[in-house]
Amino acid sequence: MAEKRLKFHGWGYEGEGFDETETKALFGRLAERYPAASFARKPPPKPEDMRLPKPKLAVPAKLARFASDAAFDRLTHTYGKSYPDAVRTFAGDFANAPDFVVFAESDRDVAETLDWATGANVAVIPFGGGSSVVGGVEPAVGGSFAGAVSLDLTRMDRIVEVDRTGRAARIQGGIRVPALEAGLKPHKLTLRHFPQSFEMATLGGMIATRSGGHFATLYTHIDEFVESLRCVTPAGVMESRRLPGSGAGPSPDRFLMGSEGALGIITEAWMRLQDRPVHRASVAVLFADIYRGAEAVRAVSQAGLYPANVRLLDGNEAAANGFGDGRRAVMVLAFESGDHPVGPWMDRALELCRDHGGSYDATAAKKPDGHLEGAAGTWRTAFIRMPYARELVVPNNVIDDTFETAITWDRFRTFHDRVKAATEQAIQEATGQPGLVTCRFTHSYPDGPAPYFTFLGLGTPGKLLEQWQHIKNKASDALMQEGGTITHHHAVGRDHMPWYRRQRPEPFGLALAAAKKALDPAGILNPGVIVANQRERN
Repeated sequence: MAEKRLKFHGWGYEGEGFDETETKALFGRLAERYPAASFARKPPPKPEDMRLPKPKLAVPAKLARFASDAAFDRLTHTYGKSYPDAVRTFAGDFANAPDFVVFAESDRDVAETLDWATGANVAVIPFGGGSSVVGGVEPAVGGSFAGAVSLDLTRMDRIVEVDRTGRAARIQGGIRVPALEAGLKPHKLTLRHFPQSFEMATLGGMIATRSGGHFATLYTHIDEFVESLRCVTPAGVMESRRLPGSGAGPSPDRFLMGSEGALGIITEAWMRLQDRPVHRASVAVLFADIYRGAEAVRAVSQAGLYPANVRLLDGNEAAANGFGDGRRAVMVLAFESGDHPVGPWMDRALELCRDHGGSYDATAAKKPDGHLEGAAGTWRTAFIRMPYARELVVPNNVIDDTFETAITWDRFRTFHDRVKAATEQAIQEATGQPGLVTCRFTHSYPDGPAPYFTFLGLGTPGKLLEQWQHIKNKASDALMQEGGTITHHHAVGRDHMPWYRRQRPEPFGLALAAAKKALDPAGILNPGVIVANQRERN
């Protein structure tokens, strides 16, 4: 069987995407909102039509065994999956394409690449799943380097060792989540970390970006699963000891999480695992509005019940995901366990929901343990399929994007209202017509939720990036002013938006820049993630 090829213009592999039913539903929703516009499936761009610059560098002899300067490899390693990435792809703009791509198969390959690049003054951009939405994989390195190469880790894709007794495994950083889960299944184990990008995401990429998974209340971030890391830096190999816990000062593992590969290349990790769930229950709970629903989510989160899912969708977000007519908010509530039936936990959570005006189908709530179905299954399918929509909306001049936040419970209502209003106003200012802003909770903690906003507008051909930038900046300014975080996960970013300079404490930024200097003296690894962000502060 021929190996599947990644799309260079969209999500997933070639031949994958929305089917006709999904496409018709998507365009139908857009037509309802913008009846004067015309929406149709446009043919995808062809590789041979892309404007690919001539490489500045030839593949050196010492890397020839595992490097490629083929046009298609350069195309697929230019961009991630953000909205600006998609707009530039459909415009045929690949000005920042890497000069070549290194497909490392071992720590030695990584070390040889970093050694050569340091001596040749070449920037190295780590590449895992290619699903970054913060500019993390684009070789935009400025003019101070002789060139740029993309370092692809996906051939380092083995589960090296499994400790069934301790429920842990030593795993290479380039393995994609589906292959990881398939390899753990015979051991009746699971990592149980599924970001929206899990079909493409790699283990090292998830760690380097501090990804958030589907588990909505307890094991929400990849941080919770890391026992130890092995990282290859230009200054040498850095490896932490595998231990169940340690209080020995600052954690070297935490230091690397979220670094976007700017401090070193995560090649291997010991990961904490869980027994595969065998007991499950799920139900949809309806609320009059998102505020009543939020009170119920807070009660469930503070009760220590730790549901696997406690997503709250406002009315419009719910309707877009196949729940109702948009008049009520929906909580997707689910429990799972590899050890015990989850009925008592579900019963108590539903009691708390009733206390806050929630209603639900009692029959569905009493179904016996089994695979996620009903509300949770419907939501999960819609959520996972969502990235495929971008290659349909961008050619139709639709501006459709998201931003993830976190805020404490006492400030949620004001935060939600002001951020939503600011984003709606920004859409009107940018496009000249009303847009749509929806909200859902992706995760919830005892001290606050993680509101995730989606915005939609009809843009102007040739001005999509300018309009998107205006909306994103205004939304970001508002949420920072109201005390939220600019991102709930996705690391530090390298898209150089001015609002990032307010994201980290000033002295910490200086310390981080100093650490980069020690581990990467020539500054070749993903330049801009730390150093350029620091320059923006000064």
